[in-house]
Formats: sequence, C-alpha cells, structure tokens
Amino acid sequence: MSNAIFEVPVAINEPVLSYAPGSSEKIALKEALAEAKANQVDIPMYIGGEKIFTNKKVKMRPPHELKHILGTYSKGNKKHFKAACEAALAAKPEWENTPWQDRAAIFLKAADLLTGPYRAKMNAATMLAQSKNAYQAEIDAVCEFADFLRFNVQYMTDIYMQQPESVSGVWNRLEYRPLEGFIFALSPFNFTSIAGNLSSCPALLGNTIVWKASETQIYSAAVIMEIFEEAGLPAGVINLIHGSGREIGDVIFGHQEFAGLHFTGSTGVFRTLWKNIANNLDNYKSYPRIVGETGGKDYVFAHPSADPEQVAVALSRGAFEYQGQKCSAASRAYIPRSMSRVVLSRLKRDLKSFKMGSPEDFSNFINAVIDEKSFDNITSYLKSVARSKTAKIEIGGNYDKSEGYFIEPTVVVVKDPNHVLMCDELFGPVLTIYVYADKDVDKTLDVLDASSHYALTGAIFAKDRYVINKLADRLRNTAGNFYINDKPTGAVVGQQPFGGGRASGTNDKAGSVLNLYRWISPRTIKENFNAPRDYGYPFLEEA
Repeated sequence: MSNAIFEVPVAINEPVLSYAPGSSEKIALKEALAEAKANQVDIPMYIGGEKIFTNKKVKMRPPHELKHILGTYSKGNKKHFKAACEAALAAKPEWENTPWQDRAAIFLKAADLLTGPYRAKMNAATMLAQSKNAYQAEIDAVCEFADFLRFNVQYMTDIYMQQPESVSGVWNRLEYRPLEGFIFALSPFNFTSIAGNLSSCPALLGNTIVWKASETQIYSAAVIMEIFEEAGLPAGVINLIHGSGREIGDVIFGHQEFAGLHFTGSTGVFRTLWKNIANNLDNYKSYPRIVGETGGKDYVFAHPSADPEQVAVALSRGAFEYQGQKCSAASRAYIPRSMSRVVLSRLKRDLKSFKMGSPEDFSNFINAVIDEKSFDNITSYLKSVARSKTAKIEIGGNYDKSEGYFIEPTVVVVKDPNHVLMCDELFGPVLTIYVYADKDVDKTLDVLDASSHYALTGAIFAKDRYVINKLADRLRNTAGNFYINDKPTGAVVGQQPFGGGRASGTNDKAGSVLNLYRWISPRTIKENFNAPRDYGYPFLEEA
C-alpha cells in the first residue's frame, strides 16, 4: 500500500468544441449519429455488475422523429429493484475501504474517456434521445459532465485535507466516512451531465448507488454506464434500474438501509418523495440525506437604464435554448415601457431567424420538446392565451406533433403581472413578458418577488451601479443563481455552483464542494498519547 500523500490533477473546465463546418469533431459526430440511427440497441439494467434483460421491452424514439425507433430498454419489477439495493449494499464494504486515490482515478479516467473516444457517441446519444442540437449536447453531455467528474475529485481532496487543531499530547483527526446504507439517485431527462453527476458524486466519496434515470434519458444513460465500466468502476457501486416510479419508490423508501436521495426533477415529485421518506422515518437506520434541485420560474428584470439590445439577446438565448427545457430558462420577463418596442422588435427578428427541426440538421437552433405529455401541457397554456383578454401571443404560438413534438418559440405579453403564465412553470419554449411603467420599478420588484414560489435563477439588467446594488439586494432571496447583465442560464461547474431555494430545492450547489459535504458522515478521532492515571483535578486540593 502506498504511503504517499497524493496531489490530484488540477481541474480545469473542458473546452467547448465549435463543430464548425469541416471540423474533425463535426465529421465524427455526424458519423456517430448515422451509426446510432442505423443500429437499434437493447438496453439492460445494470445490477451488481450484471446486465439484466427482461421480457418487458419499451421502445425509445427521438422526440423529433417519432417514426424512428432507436431501440428498446428492459423494464424491471420489484424483484429487480430489491436486487439493486442488495447489490449496492454488498458492494459497499470493499468500495468504501478502497483508497480515495483509487476512487478518484476511476472517475478521472471516466472524464478522459468521455472527452476523448466517447465524445461523439455521448453527444449523438443525447442529441437523438433528448432532441438537443450539437452545441447544447456538447456543453451538457460532454463538457459539464467531465467538469463534474474532475472538479468533484478536487473537491473531495480539499475536504479530506481539512483537519482539526491538535494540542500537546493529543492528536485530533477527522475521518470522512460515506453514509451508512445506499444512496438513491433519481435523474431528469434534460441534462445528461446531471444524470451522471447524481450517480457519480456520492459514489466518489465511497457510497454505493441505486440509480433511476428518466425514461427519456435511458438511451444516453446507458452510454454513461458504458464509460464507467470501461473506467474500471467495480460491480455494484452504481446500479441502474428502469421501471415504474411508484414500484421503485416502494422498494427504495421501504428499505431500512436507505441513506439518501440525490434528486433533480419537478417540485411536485420532490415533495411527494420527501413525504414518503418522512412516513418511513422510523424504519431507517439513520436519518436520510435529502438533496434536491427542482423547478424554476426564472426571470429577467430590465431596469430603464439597461441596454435593450442586450436584454433582447439574453431573452432569445435564455428562454429558447434547448426549447426552454432548462430549469434555469428565462420564462418571465419584466420590461420597462420605454424599451418594450425595441426589445420585442429584436426578439421578433431573432425568433424569425431560428430554424426548427431535427438536431441532425446542424442548422436547426430549435428542436422538439421531450415527449407528448410535455407537448400537451405546454400547448394547453397556449390555447388558454387564445381565449384570454389579459394575454396576447406576440410572436410564434404554432405547434405540431404529427412527426415530432415541435412547438414554435413563443412570446406572450400579459397585462397582469400575476397572470398564470407569469407564475406557473411551463418547461418549454414560451416566454411571458410583463411591460411595466418606468416609474413603477419598486412596485414591480415586489410583484416579481411575491408572484412565484420558486427561487432558482434570475437576471437583472441595468447600468448604474447604485441601481444594480439596489436590485441585487431587493431580489436577494428570489434566486440561488443570480446574474447581472447576463442571461439566467449556463452555470459552469467550479464557476457558478448551481441550485436554488424556496420551492426550487435544497440549494446544495451542484458543481461545488458544498454538494459533496452532503454525502459524508464525519467522525472525530481524538488520540491521547499520555492518558491520565488519576481521576483527580488540582481544584480538589485545599491549600
């Protein structure tokens, strides 16, 4: 066994490739897309290092090309879910006792595999299964995921280096144990990087995982497992299961060794899970850690002093990149009347230039929303606008699901700042704007704060520094990620740790050391080098 104190490679953010015409990365990606389209796959569950196939096959289709079948995945039952829990527990003793540098090496290797030989395959999988254009896939499925893997290793070593003070005759130490039991990772469809991080981050610290990916992300989740296996991850450390959320929940939350939930998804689901955990609290060996990043009704507030062109571009990108299916997407904006015409005019020009269609055509800026349920939900709101007297569709508003789930980027202007479109999370390509009187800045800030239960991301635009300071202070609790003169999306690991409060989650900041603290259970160790031989203290003696 080595007795060296190792230094890990310094983490740096993975450069985003351009995919310019004729570039090697564009050629490789097009080849990977063609190969994936030409070969249907049968995706198993991964339990205890075994690939588990079942007779219950579920077809996977690109949201933008419903007639095409990418393959199938095997759907499990309670027997499989229980086996996954037991596999995680069986793998735990050896994994938690594996030297930290060996655990680090696995995930550092995974990052290099991801950014090297698996780059095109991972991007292609995300583009096809989740309908992301090449740039959105690159910044997510490769760059952000690799950043999570590398920076988490650096954060882990930073934690382990933190030790208490010792006095003469005593050596005080802190041991950072993994949690006792297994972690349940429940990941969303919209970011492949989040799926990878929810499962790998606790594992890096010696925990073992049962992971359920979103049904519409299983296709790219299988590539993640392929990378982890090639990187040398031992059997049973991360177990990937597919099946009914209710059945999985019954097994996971009914298990006495359940130790924590690492979640990204909707607020409603998170609250339900929390209640289930609370109802089973007497059964658990320890109090489970609950970490969740949920929904958002993210805003852009423009002050009259702002540059209207900058505001408009922030809305074009912040509201409509990846069809608005980012929990950070700008979905409501407060624009002063003095600049509203300029902003709307520029938005109309930008949105008119957007091309919409399959991500396999690299000229398409807009692709499909994730599934029919999402399509129907978003379009139901648009239908209600058509009947409304207080809201009007200014740009876009068309939709079609005959070939794929396509919704045109849409801008709605409302007269009421408390309109449902200014309050409800739509999770789609719909931006709602309220135009306020320039003199009503303070009044509008109050409405912004009070009209949403969420507090994930938000952005302000202004020039005067006193104004910026005032807005930032007034909106202090409205966003966990706050942007000044920038769109409210695009948080980078190591630069803008991500997470919000209120109904947006527990704000444990993925992409920072703060998240890793949630997956450890410190033990203080005091060693006395010269233990007392008499119970008496000097104060007991009389002069």
